[in-house]
Amino acid sequence: MTYCCAIKTNAGMVFLSDSRTNAGVDSISTFRKMLVYERPGDRFMVMLSAGNLSISQSVREILQTESIRDPETGDPVTIWNARSMFDAAQVLGAAVRHVNHRDGDALRQSGLEFNVSLIFGGQVAGEGMRLFLVYSAGNFIEATAETPYFQIGESKYGKPVLDRVITPETPLQEAAKCALVSMDSTIKSNLSVGLPLDLVVYEAGALQSDRVVCIDNDNPYFRMLHDSWGQRLRQVFDSIEDPQWNGGQTDIPLRVASPRHPPLKKISTAHERLI
Repeated sequence: MTYCCAIKTNAGMVFLSDSRTNAGVDSISTFRKMLVYERPGDRFMVMLSAGNLSISQSVREILQTESIRDPETGDPVTIWNARSMFDAAQVLGAAVRHVNHRDGDALRQSGLEFNVSLIFGGQVAGEGMRLFLVYSAGNFIEATAETPYFQIGESKYGKPVLDRVITPETPLQEAAKCALVSMDSTIKSNLSVGLPLDLVVYEAGALQSDRVVCIDNDNPYFRMLHDSWGQRLRQVFDSIEDPQWNGGQTDIPLRVASPRHPPLKKISTAHERLI
């Protein structure tokens, strides 16, 4: 399994992926799931992948040469000459469909579904940042102000903190911290996600980034974040009052008058107790 997330705010974008892949408890390996496409001053793009590793690796290779036709000129469009992130996302979708057409039937005959999901985001000179989630069929959706992040893979453990923190106005460094907390929560609860991590932080309009880091067990910031997050969660939990029933010494009792009926409770009869 894997976990990848990408966040788009007004200040920039954050991309984060783990590198663990496994085919059973005794077959665990490390493969990078992030690929950066950069031409400084012209375009900056990042792709994150989850799902069947052979499919995602094939898509990555074919993406280098795959193209679509410009509807106006008929010229081939690749990720390196696409005039917009939308056009580049269409090229990625075409690469996914190409692999499905080539390998999909063989996979299904072996009892495997064509399973791949991709996050693709960045910026092309002359337009704003854009972030897409690409499905196995090659179609995609775009992040919005209401949904400024995407997740793929084992997403449920890291979602709550993103929902509570991330908005379009979130500062870039705070968004990076939130992504790392989301990843730490996932690693804590799921053994199929693990270090090392790949992190890219992109500032809006820069069209390049030097904030690229591989995070392993020895990374001091991630170790501090892991320890602090666990300790602070415990402190917040302990600061919340325990539930008290009516009659307890509290202004916020758990049990109060309610129009809803209480749960059904069966009281055994004397005859039933003798059986």
